[in-house]
Amino acid sequence: MMRRASTAALAGALLLLSACAVGPRYSRPTAPTPPGFKETPPSWKQAQPSDQTARGKWWEIYQDPQLDQLEDKIEVSNQTLKASIAQFDQARALVRLNRADLFPTVNAGVSAMRERLSKNRPFGASTGAATVNDLTLPLDMAYEPDVWGRVRRNVEAFRADAQASFADLELVRLSVHSELATDYFQARELDAEYQLLNSTVASYQKALDLTENRYQGGIASQVDVAQAQTLLESARASAIDVAATRTQFEHAIAVLVGVPASTFTLNYAPLTAAPPAIPPGLPSELLERRPDIAASERQMASANARVGVAKAAYFPVFNFPPSVGYEGSSISNWLSNPSAFVSVGASAVVTVFDVGRRRAAYDQAKAVYDQAVANYQQNVLTAYQEVEDNLAGLRLLEQEAATQAAAVAAAEHSLALSENRYKGGVTSYLEVTTAQTVALSDERAAVQISGRRMIESVLLIKALGGGFDSASLSKLDLTSRKPYTPPTAVASGSGQ
Repeated sequence: MMRRASTAALAGALLLLSACAVGPRYSRPTAPTPPGFKETPPSWKQAQPSDQTARGKWWEIYQDPQLDQLEDKIEVSNQTLKASIAQFDQARALVRLNRADLFPTVNAGVSAMRERLSKNRPFGASTGAATVNDLTLPLDMAYEPDVWGRVRRNVEAFRADAQASFADLELVRLSVHSELATDYFQARELDAEYQLLNSTVASYQKALDLTENRYQGGIASQVDVAQAQTLLESARASAIDVAATRTQFEHAIAVLVGVPASTFTLNYAPLTAAPPAIPPGLPSELLERRPDIAASERQMASANARVGVAKAAYFPVFNFPPSVGYEGSSISNWLSNPSAFVSVGASAVVTVFDVGRRRAAYDQAKAVYDQAVANYQQNVLTAYQEVEDNLAGLRLLEQEAATQAAAVAAAEHSLALSENRYKGGVTSYLEVTTAQTVALSDERAAVQISGRRMIESVLLIKALGGGFDSASLSKLDLTSRKPYTPPTAVASGSGQ
């Protein structure tokens, strides 16, 4: 009874000690936060659009049904996204694997052995030769009380790793959605450019017909005809080049939505829309809306927890290995009460000398944490830069679009004057071809600027984090055995 009481007291003491955990407490380092974004277009500040326009299914702000359908397919069929989901499931499994160390491991087994003992064995002369049976049914428990918090710190580290993996998954999701949107708008811009070139080809064909008629009438020279023919064929070649580039974006979209390029066709639809106003919000909000920053922050937390794991190596390791079961010499007495056995004990082991191994491991863990902090700070600075870059791009492209529209109007007016002068016999056809070349160049530039504005708006949404919210990390179920299924994928798949 005294021995049992002592063992129970020892076990209770170990449980009380397991309430403490060595190592530093984690707190997120402060990051430089400017009061506001300086590159926000003035028209957006006046409009004060709702902050919710860039949340959730952010691509719906473009009000393009075909884009919406393609974006929904990503959640169901994109293979890159599926690979990231599988990686997140691996991280969740590691949380469960290391969390199991908080609890005892119980092993059960059965053994049966028949043994003939030698008469000439040491100390066996008095009993002579003998044949014995040994039937055993043990139940062994292995348990290492987490006295210094080594296991808890390890679980904390893997939990933070899993949260970082989820943030990485959200970053992949944001990247593939934004890549699809940029490819889509690039294709639409090329459609508009192709439409412009086709109309130009038709116009140049009429000009060539007119020049040939004038040549037949002796009014124009053969040089005029050659110049008109050259412009026509150049326009046709440009249209073919645009069509070839457009097919590459069509194939890229097919890969993003998870279908073979041979079976996918993107309907022809020239770009006509202007980019919507996208509120950047406050710089302080950016830290909660960027999945890459959230991943960096969780990596810091993981590194901090592993510093505690390295610190715990300096303290003794306790073991509590009780064992119970039955052992008998025959089946008739095997499972009877006299055949029961109980073994209870505890042990403690501490490393006395390791030639600086623990110190080196601790220093390495600290250096990993310092590296994670520096990476976090750098990612924050890069995030502010990307937002400012895209805000500036949209602001300047808006000005460029207005200036280019004026250039197009001037070029078209100049072309009309040159054509009238040529028809009146005042000037040569060289003036007309020059005006046509300038007009087409300005018109193509205007179309390309419209496409760049749409793409820049997508990149701004990506820089702002899309619909991500770092608060979702604390709501993750990291101990479930069910594979992770994104809610958006369920919603998208249910309608098919």
